[in-house]
Amino acid sequence: MTADNRASLDEIRSFHAQMMMAATNSSDERLEQAFHLIRREAFMGPGPWHIRVNRGYLQTPSDDPIYLYQNVLVALNKSKGINNGEPFLHAAFLGAVAAKPGETVVHIGTGTGYYTAILSTLVTPGGHVHAVEIDEALAERTRDNLSSFENVSVICADATALELPETDLIYVNAGAVAPPVSWLQALRPGGRIILPWQANDKVGLAVLISRKEQGFSARALMPAYFIPCIGASDRAQSTRTPNGGEARSIQSIWLTRDREPDETAVAVYRDLWFSNAALGA
Repeated sequence: MTADNRASLDEIRSFHAQMMMAATNSSDERLEQAFHLIRREAFMGPGPWHIRVNRGYLQTPSDDPIYLYQNVLVALNKSKGINNGEPFLHAAFLGAVAAKPGETVVHIGTGTGYYTAILSTLVTPGGHVHAVEIDEALAERTRDNLSSFENVSVICADATALELPETDLIYVNAGAVAPPVSWLQALRPGGRIILPWQANDKVGLAVLISRKEQGFSARALMPAYFIPCIGASDRAQSTRTPNGGEARSIQSIWLTRDREPDETAVAVYRDLWFSNAALGA
């Protein structure tokens, strides 16, 4: 295809948004609108960019934004292995958590704010996103990139040691051996956490946790591997580690102070445990 008959950038972005909508497994058309509205190139820094392929990176031939509208990880800090995550995976995350207007969101591990911006759009009007990034340079880039988003506040901090506000959704972009109890306690009734659960070297799953009247339900969604979450990646706190089948069988999470692990336990940590039994069973 020559330059004269190549699709326009807006057409490419529109088709990308349609693909993201399909990847959400959701009927909420606002998801497609959010992916179309938020320009990925505005959050990646100046091009050309480095795209993750297997264990290395390839540089895009130029700074043409079309190279960003693929299902690719884009380097934010190559030396630390920090990337802007795969759009298809995040689309699935966003479809699963179903962020609604007026909700309060805590986004942990913002990178440079691209998915924060999408979350901001989804909770408008009336909602707010608390963006938490532990890397000072990335937090500053997030702050700059989101300066025009009135419903976003950015803090550079360790989210595992931070007192979180009462929230409807915690969206985690770093792999955790187990969710900190403080995150569970911050959830309002009906609140959700989505996080990459990396129980061991062989288990990496996106897990959706929801606060119900009886406790915390949990459901494994799909494979997901992220860089480790500082403060939530100590495998020494685990006294029982699940295999892949056990990890996919989870249905609930219990705080150890409320209920001791029983025969349904598939993963046990110092302060909480995962069960393969549904709430109320």
